Amino acid sequence: MLSIRGLRVAYGERQALCGVDLDVAQGEVVGLVGPNGGGKTTLLRAITRGVAPQAGEVRVAGENATRLGPRELARRIAVVAQSPTLPAGFLAREIVVMGRTPYLGFLEQESRADYDKADTALASVGAEALAHRRVEELSGGERQNVVLARALAQETPLLLLDEPTANLDVGHQVVIAKLLRRLAGERGVGVLAALHDLTLASLYCDRLVLLAAGSVVAEGEPADVLTRDNLGLAYGADVVVLRPEGLPGPVVLPLSEG
Repeated sequence: MLSIRGLRVAYGERQALCGVDLDVAQGEVVGLVGPNGGGKTTLLRAITRGVAPQAGEVRVAGENATRLGPRELARRIAVVAQSPTLPAGFLAREIVVMGRTPYLGFLEQESRADYDKADTALASVGAEALAHRRVEELSGGERQNVVLARALAQETPLLLLDEPTANLDVGHQVVIAKLLRRLAGERGVGVLAALHDLTLASLYCDRLVLLAAGSVVAEGEPADVLTRDNLGLAYGADVVVLRPEGLPGPVVLPLSEG
């Protein structure tokens, strides 16, 4: 679904990505983890041509992303940004139905079917009660749910998310994590999500990619990536990694001094 080879991105003299390789298969949930400034957001932006790479290749569903027009790219990739900006004056439902734009012709209006898809997407994230509220009235977590619903309404085979559980309470974090797993399992959607919560990533992702200083430190199943040595190298912090019986992946806890 997504194949990245040798991706390099620089901001001036600072190398943000240093030859990154990464794959996401159909129906797979891949967690992108690592410290702040490690390159996670830059990688997501490079996939969607938000930043221009110096070198490397990004292929989406077998096609070189640089050869896809904006409309075709939007039919293949939906994005949930970390701090989305929503236009004031719109209802949440109107924002979500904007996800159908890549499928509309010139000056074509959204159909009843498009609004039905928007309503289904809002219900999927547990936000149907927000449908007729204006976006400026919504909390940060509610806005995040609306943006995620818009991405679901887009109905793409690949979903990119930058901190999709930011501003959400623990209950809604689990709802979103389970939703991503369901999208992958039932619809075959490929999911690449940048996550700060290592335990959440461990429990709900098929694979993890640990990114630090623009390079891949480790990649594989959560238990293989989330080791004390790997996390110490990437984060410069001491942690304890627990493996409770009955859980699919490890639990990561920071250690205080002493």
